[in-house]
Amino acid sequence: MLTLNFIRENKDLIIERLKVKNFDAGQTLDNIIELDNKRRETQQKADSLQAEMNSISKEIGHLFSQGLRDEADAAKKKTWEIKEKIKKLSISLTSIEKKLNQELLAVPNIPNELVTPGRSEEDNVKVKEGGKLPEMVNNPMPHWELAKKFDIIDFELGTKLTGAGFPVYKGKGAKLQRALINFFLDEGEASGFSEVLPPVIVNEDSSFATGQLPDKEGMMYHVPIDNYYLIPTAEVPVTNIYRNVILDADRLPIKNIAYTPCFRREAGSWGAHVRGLNRLHQFDKVEIVVIAHPDKSYEALDMMLNHVEGLVDKLDLPYRIMRLCGGELSFTSALTYDFEVFSAAQQQWLEVSSVSNFESFQSNRLKCRFREKGEKQNKLVHTLNGSALALPRIMAAIIENNQTPDGIKIPEALVKYTGFKSI
Repeated sequence: MLTLNFIRENKDLIIERLKVKNFDAGQTLDNIIELDNKRRETQQKADSLQAEMNSISKEIGHLFSQGLRDEADAAKKKTWEIKEKIKKLSISLTSIEKKLNQELLAVPNIPNELVTPGRSEEDNVKVKEGGKLPEMVNNPMPHWELAKKFDIIDFELGTKLTGAGFPVYKGKGAKLQRALINFFLDEGEASGFSEVLPPVIVNEDSSFATGQLPDKEGMMYHVPIDNYYLIPTAEVPVTNIYRNVILDADRLPIKNIAYTPCFRREAGSWGAHVRGLNRLHQFDKVEIVVIAHPDKSYEALDMMLNHVEGLVDKLDLPYRIMRLCGGELSFTSALTYDFEVFSAAQQQWLEVSSVSNFESFQSNRLKCRFREKGEKQNKLVHTLNGSALALPRIMAAIIENNQTPDGIKIPEALVKYTGFKSI
């Protein structure tokens, strides 16, 4: 959420930059400034009346002590009248603040200057490509057929137990899944990330603070009786560790890594392009979260990009890094890079990670601030996160790209975790 001061001081800049996100902010910003003016005016009136009432209240005691009962009673009557006026102003102020907050929540984060205009993934910018395409066997099989052939993932059983999009990993498939999780966590620890194991259910405040509410409410699984939400990503609980916290500047950056199951309703069309592991309702993911000093958050973003690139490189997967255009950028992000790996059997690129800098957009909702040594004023931190990595499509690419006439070869980096070299 953008701050009121930033909006008041940078209205034209915000309007111009949000055009890159295909968002017309003019009327909304005018509404915000008008409501903020009304809020300030109403608050000033209420404060003035409160000061007047406090002064009269002091005078009443003095009048009684002098035996001036009629004057004291008249003064008391006036305080009652002022109280009624303050009450009405308070009701009006609550209404204005509610409308103001609704307008503020409708404004997306402004994109970084590197973000280019565009409306779809075809407009994203490729910034790097790495790895090499595998030499495939004749008539390569997609991962859902390989999973059935080698009995390592059972999609039909998952449908029986829960529904479509909830696969059951079996035997060496389950061990490969666990190997990937441990590999990602160990690599993160080696890169200086501190592991946390958070809850996978969060409250409404946590979902609001990181921007899932109200923007993505329909995409999350909701537990109405408790008003809890199943997390769509570990970003939500891990970032909220720092909600309503004031940090010392010398603690920054804070680097966390977490493994969790993730849950997404993924409402929308289903077809061949989302078969098998390509789109799930429940999946495993290792997430990295960084709380950074505003002056160094883009250094942190580069560090995170290098870390994720190192993971796909060590798994011997062909990959490309895409900088998202304005139309593909999320509501909360200032700059996002997607990592995609090539699925040789499906002949398509699969997104496996998004690495984003939200600048102060999340931290303003979180009320996560820091204080420089020797300074009294608190400032908002910058928050960043990224997948390192999401497992389903990584698993799909590994299974497909490493199929041989004899089975599926395990990437060398994972052998010490699986305990076997092939399936």
